[in-house]
Amino acid sequence: MSRIFTSDNVAPASADIMSAVDAANIDLVASYGSDPYTTRLKAVAGEIFETDVAIFPVTTGSAANALALSQIAPPYGAVYCYEAAHVVTDECGAPEFFTGGAKLIGLPAADGKIRAQQVAESVAFALEMGVHHVKPAAVSVTQATEWGTVYSLAQLSAIAAVAKQHQLPVHMDGARFANALAHLRCSPAEGTWKSGVDVLSLGATKNGALCAEAVVFFNPALVQDFERRRKRAGHLWSKMRFLSSQLLAYFHDDHWLKNARHANAMASAMAQGLRGVSGARVLHAVDANEVFAALPEKTVAALERDGFAFYRWPLCAALENEAAIRLVTSYATRSDDVEAFLAAARRFS
Repeated sequence: MSRIFTSDNVAPASADIMSAVDAANIDLVASYGSDPYTTRLKAVAGEIFETDVAIFPVTTGSAANALALSQIAPPYGAVYCYEAAHVVTDECGAPEFFTGGAKLIGLPAADGKIRAQQVAESVAFALEMGVHHVKPAAVSVTQATEWGTVYSLAQLSAIAAVAKQHQLPVHMDGARFANALAHLRCSPAEGTWKSGVDVLSLGATKNGALCAEAVVFFNPALVQDFERRRKRAGHLWSKMRFLSSQLLAYFHDDHWLKNARHANAMASAMAQGLRGVSGARVLHAVDANEVFAALPEKTVAALERDGFAFYRWPLCAALENEAAIRLVTSYATRSDDVEAFLAAARRFS
């Protein structure tokens, strides 16, 4: 039984994806993306997203985000995003480094979802300041957000409408994109380009892949020379078939959405159970597979001593004698894992 709820990154790669990697590990195959798996991936991605796309596999989410933003924002540009977005707080300056100095301008949002009006006001201020301010260049949203909430299609479209008004490309950090789709019950197309998204950092590692992410462009005008940008960053794998085969298995038979639905269901069960624990408070809507909760400090300390692993989350507002924590579920989380945590929390509360 697992007692680890620190992250979905702790989950093993799914059996289907490992089998796909093993199946690709035969014969001699062309390198650097000229293999049949990568060729097939482009066609499959076009089917999944219902439009022609340019898809570039990479191995980390930080690379996907940093490279995508560097493609759409100049060194003197501004990228508008949530103030505690992963690109701001968790990528060690990679977006700034790969863009050559673009400024990430964080906007406040209690639930992790920036609003269209905030973007409009920020752009208006920049234009009023003229050359003294970084030039508005792009908007970046995280879906699902860093707080486990999910933008509605209407919210995405409203942000995109403001962005398009000022010719700003829209980037989506989709580290947990499948979890967002599972919550919205919409198509991948509706969740991206039909809502105004130009480029997606598609995450798979958190949802069952071994080490596979991708940059997906829906706007062909933004793709020029991205291959060289990826190569310069060291993310053009010589044996690209092993990345592409993971993504093909990820998409096959809705594997990615099945994994995400299960992870979301486990988080929902966790949140529902916590509402029945004395002194516990769920702090945000649980739309995807993350639960943020406040519990009595004594309960949290006892859970830690009992071997449960999770992160204390200082960014959450907690009252005196409380501790805020983050619990993350995955496709590999079992109902028994969730119930064991809840039973312990009830026992220690």
